[in-house]
Amino acid sequence: MGRPDTPWWFGIAAIGVLVLAGCSASKQASPGPSKSPVVKAAMVTDSGGIDDRSFNASAWEGLKRAKSELGVEVRYVESREQSDYKTNLGALADQGNDLVFAIGYLMEDALKEVAPRYPNTRFVIIDGSAPKLGNCLAVKFREEEGSFLAGFVAASVSKSGTLGFIGGMEGPLIKKFECGYRAGALTARPDITVLVKYVGSWTDVAKGKEFARTAIQQGADVLFHAAGKSGLGVLDAAAEAPGQVYGIGVDRDQDDEHPGRVLTSMMKDVEGAVYRCVKDQVEGKWQSGERIMGVKEEGLKLSPMRYTRKAVSDEAMRKLDIVRSRIADGTLVVPATEDALRAFKPPQL
Repeated sequence: MGRPDTPWWFGIAAIGVLVLAGCSASKQASPGPSKSPVVKAAMVTDSGGIDDRSFNASAWEGLKRAKSELGVEVRYVESREQSDYKTNLGALADQGNDLVFAIGYLMEDALKEVAPRYPNTRFVIIDGSAPKLGNCLAVKFREEEGSFLAGFVAASVSKSGTLGFIGGMEGPLIKKFECGYRAGALTARPDITVLVKYVGSWTDVAKGKEFARTAIQQGADVLFHAAGKSGLGVLDAAAEAPGQVYGIGVDRDQDDEHPGRVLTSMMKDVEGAVYRCVKDQVEGKWQSGERIMGVKEEGLKLSPMRYTRKAVSDEAMRKLDIVRSRIADGTLVVPATEDALRAFKPPQL
């Protein structure tokens, strides 16, 4: 029988194992045709853990989907600290996994050290750069594009004219979220103000909530987070605030965290990206290199706003469709850095 999806301990890491259900052979059975070995795929979480309800959880959903639809064997390793990354990647390679996912750009250095030692193991890093080796693939997203859409909706709904952005750890990746969000907000409303703060952690829910409360006290009535588990505190603060204050989720559909108080979620299709990589491995189509996904590739999109659609005017939704189309066809290039944002001129809609 298959084991439950609960982790067991391996060294310093917690490893979750999903094993395919086995069958008892009949006493009269004769040897049948040989079957291809079952593909084994595994992932290493960042320090946010498997239950961050965001980035790592989305990747794990992709592996579980691959198990269900493709019949592969999947498992995960949880990292407690960044220093665990190298050990955990090596442990999964030693266990004979065909495909090992490194979840997050903070694993770049660990992957550069581990991947050359395991030429027969294929590695995929999500949101980071991979070494130029035949067994490595980097999957990246144009996060600024999806964040632009979130900023456009946020500014369209805001009553105060002040928005908030709460990031996790400051760096080029999360700056893409911030700059895209600010550009989208400026496109919807040139006089908008965006308050920006970084938690400095992916796992500090309390600090995320504290920073969000401060932004709300300063007038922010829509707050977008790109902060992993820390961002759950941002959504909590928005939901608990008096009046019409909204949070915006990230990476996966977080609208159900606080129905009616999460305006929308900027969904990054990490689940789909992980699933497609496993599918390519199963079908013999896996390729090393780099894969980049944006609005055009449907790698980034807003949630359906099941609880909040009435808060957004029909005119704002019409314009949202226009900017989405322009991003997809390349006529609207979204800024991903501070320099590009300073040079950005909001388009006429």
